[in-house]
Amino acid sequence: MAMTEFRSYKAEAAVEGYRIVKPGSADYTAVKSTGPTDFNIGTSDSLDKSTGEMVDCAVGDIHEVRLGGTVVRGASLTSDANGKAVSTTTVGHRCIGYAEQSGVVDDVITYIRAPHVL
Repeated sequence: MAMTEFRSYKAEAAVEGYRIVKPGSADYTAVKSTGPTDFNIGTSDSLDKSTGEMVDCAVGDIHEVRLGGTVVRGASLTSDANGKAVSTTTVGHRCIGYAEQSGVVDDVITYIRAPHVL
């Protein structure tokens, strides 16, 4: 699986691996997403990062994310309060893309990046 197109952001707080991230309070900073209406910019790479470290965020086509619940292949993915991906069908939720495979809580799955709002 090709994992390309990453962008680096400075972590304003700790960001664990495979989490959905959103912009921080300043340009080129990022924090873990906290819910389905956040403006999500991508997912963190596999490495845990501390405040002030650079976080490589996946902004390309196909990447990996950690699940916060059961997800079925093809589901629209948004963030839970911990930056983990959960499926949604709720109007107004901002999504990072679609699950390429099914999984359960704490699985790391691939997803097809296609930002959209339901």
